[in-house]
Amino acid sequence: MTISDRIFEKLQEKGMTQKEFASLTGIPESTVSDWRKKKTNPTADKILVICKALDVTPEWILSGIDADGGRSKPLDYFIVEKNSDQGRLIDAFNNMQGRDKTYLLGYIEAFKNMQNNRD
Repeated sequence: MTISDRIFEKLQEKGMTQKEFASLTGIPESTVSDWRKKKTNPTADKILVICKALDVTPEWILSGIDADGGRSKPLDYFIVEKNSDQGRLIDAFNNMQGRDKTYLLGYIEAFKNMQNNRD
């Protein structure tokens, strides 16, 4: 399946027309139509805006498979610099075992509740 095939598959799933998609992404409707008719794919500069409009990951739009090896699920995601505080936290979390991750998430929830009770 091509990138454009995945785009049109997702449009159909969402019940979105090509015109609505073009309006949402700022991509000319004629360009979107060419992807279908000529079986061409979007250029690299359009991938992120397409992913945002369709609520899919770049991995899915490019390969049909998410980073975790599964089919795409709607995601909210952040992009952070790896050497930032957030990046280091994410890296540390990703290197933890399952049970430790669960404990840490519990600690975070407890900390948030404690902060809310102070406010």
